[in-house]
Order: sequence, then C-alpha cells, then structure tokens
Amino acid sequence: MAAVVSDSPPNPSCKIMTFRPSMDEFREFNKYLAYMESKGAHRAGLAKVIPPTEWKPRKHYNDIDDLVIPAPIQQMVTGQSGLFTQYNIQKKPMTVKEFRQLANSDKYCTPRYIDYEDLERKYWKNLTFVAPIYGADINGSIYDETQSGMDAPALQRFRSYLFKRTQSVFMGNCFSTLRALSCRMSATKAMLSYLLFTVYLRRLAGLVGRHEL
Repeated sequence: MAAVVSDSPPNPSCKIMTFRPSMDEFREFNKYLAYMESKGAHRAGLAKVIPPTEWKPRKHYNDIDDLVIPAPIQQMVTGQSGLFTQYNIQKKPMTVKEFRQLANSDKYCTPRYIDYEDLERKYWKNLTFVAPIYGADINGSIYDETQSGMDAPALQRFRSYLFKRTQSVFMGNCFSTLRALSCRMSATKAMLSYLLFTVYLRRLAGLVGRHEL
C-alpha cells in the first residue's frame, strides 16, 4: 500500500469509495487513512471501509448485559399523505439485556421479508404504528483493547484524525492554496460538522461559477 501521487486530482467525480484493507493495513489504520485520502476518498465527504474477515471488534458479547443505556430515544412519527412530523422522546435508562429483550420481542423484531427493499418498505409503512427506540449516546466503547487491528476506541481514533488538518478548494481544474485548519471541535459533533461544512462549501463552488463571482 502506498500513497498515490498524480498531477490530476484523484476521484474527480467525488464518488463514495469502498476500501478493503488487509489485516496488516488495518493494524495501522492511521496510515491507511492517508492512503484513502491519496485516492481521493475525502472529496466525497465519507467512505466505506470493510474490515478484513479475520478482524473481530470483540471476542464475545456475553459480558455486556449490565451495560447501561442512560437515555434511550424513542422516535415518534405522525402524519399522512406525505406530510409527517417527527419528534424524539427520551426514555428511562435500560440495560443492554433489557434492550436486547425489547429488540427480540414480537413488537420490535425484524418481520419476514423477501429482500432488503421489501424490509425497507415495511419499515417505513409501519413507522407511524411502531415507534423505533435507539440506544443513543453511550460513553465508551465495547471494543476489546486486546484485539488486534482497530483496538483503540473508534471515536478516539477518528477524533485524532481531525487534528493537524489542511484544506483547499477545488473549482474547475484549479486548487486554491493549501491552508491549515486552525479550528476544530471535539466528540461526535466534530465529525458531523466537518462533513456538513464540506458539503456546504461544495455547493458554494457551484454558486460562484454560476454567477461568475
């Protein structure tokens, strides 16, 4: 694996790219991220990484039943004829064991389906009747620290990737001067805001060209 050097910008169509690192590459994921960027993956704002088959985030899940989900979120959707309102209700804390029992109950278990498109249709059809519950905003990680590969908490790894970043603007066939990003945010909002900011700038480029600014 080596970074790609080219005079033309990589991934000119800004498509979402898929990567399949080997186990050795996965062990040094920060280096692999640099390789992904050299291929132009960052231009789409996100990319898909499929871990090697031998990698497991955790040896077993028999010891997490007592892990507490402090603020489960129930998503309430009301409406009809294409006009819907959605709001969230914070439920009382529950353990992973309780959440698993809820997920496997007759009310919430996965229905029979022909293919994933059929399953998606059934999900949206029943969304106003069965309000889904999400185990959201749990601190920490259930990754095994002793596992090889991405053994550090994923959030910490991706948060570190936001440090010492640079940015330039590509328009037509020209890149602007590369500048260091002096501001950053921490935690999960940093990743979301960074991607939304990139999408926002991409739209600005179109406006500038359309109005000859």
